[in-house]
Amino acid sequence: MKRPSWPSWIPVDPFIAALLATVGLAALLPARGAAADVASGASTTAVALLFFLYGARLSTREALDGLRHWRLHLTVLLCTFALFPLLGLAARGLVPYVLTPALYSGFLFLTLVPSTIQSSIAFTSLARGNVPAAICAGSFSSLAGVVVTPLLVAWLLSDKGGGFSADALVKIVLQLLVPFLAGQLLRRWIGGFVSRHKKVLSLVDRGSILLVVYTAFSQGMVRGIWSQVTPARLAALLGVEAVLLALMLTVTWYGAKRLGFGRADRVAIQFAGSKKSLAAGLPMASVLFGAEASLAVLPLMLFHQMQLMVGAVIARRRSRDPEAREPGEDGGRGPGGDVRAARSGAATRSGAGTAPRSG
Repeated sequence: MKRPSWPSWIPVDPFIAALLATVGLAALLPARGAAADVASGASTTAVALLFFLYGARLSTREALDGLRHWRLHLTVLLCTFALFPLLGLAARGLVPYVLTPALYSGFLFLTLVPSTIQSSIAFTSLARGNVPAAICAGSFSSLAGVVVTPLLVAWLLSDKGGGFSADALVKIVLQLLVPFLAGQLLRRWIGGFVSRHKKVLSLVDRGSILLVVYTAFSQGMVRGIWSQVTPARLAALLGVEAVLLALMLTVTWYGAKRLGFGRADRVAIQFAGSKKSLAAGLPMASVLFGAEASLAVLPLMLFHQMQLMVGAVIARRRSRDPEAREPGEDGGRGPGGDVRAARSGAATRSGAGTAPRSG
């Protein structure tokens, strides 16, 4: 029986349609009370399962290869904690004509939080990039952000205060690192099964993103942060964030090319270096901003949804890139080029080189 496909006459990517539907669901039926706890737990479980499956699929050699790719990780860290904050500081000139002081504080805060992990990996995988490096780069960014983000907030937003809890570090380790290591340890027994069922990874990728989107928007609706800004200010904020995202996507893609990175690494750098983590930013904001956290995270919430939708389109286009199907696409440059080339060739011979569907 032929599997039903997304109608070609509908000019919207099915994954973006799913994102919009999730946002609409959160607006109409936000999770409250016990339901919010269930949604949050489901999101946490989905992310942990995602890392477990990636750990089971990736060979230890591939994981170590990604870990040794220090130039890529340094590039992502500089984009996340240096270039982003510089652009945030430059936006101060927009106060009070475009952004209110409160919205600017939230905008600057979004430039200080670490990179997201699950969506960066999902989009890197969809675009046929260097997934092991994306896993390590996103994890390094999140771990560094536990210390770096509060320090940057205390320095650049000193009137708001600063500080962080060691519980955040524990949560990152338990939710991301432990499942990944568990998958690595069990790979000998389940790795083949996971590799033969790539649809499972695809469903977890997209499902985890949708759960995070629903949980985040539900929290925003319950807190009533949408009623604290006028439509004109909200439109201005969206415009400023669209410019910020466009600049970061351009710099990470073409800047990585100038630095000599191959295509697979450039994909990882673009998705890991241009994103900001709502999952990490929300708990940090509650500690760093206290009662003002709801308005402080509004720019981050909007930016997060924007980067997911734009990222879905870019990843879909990258998956159709002819270079993505060619073995040795990195040209031997950068650590692990031969490993990725051999893996790409094996995937092509086995018929696994088809781009995953975003529906």
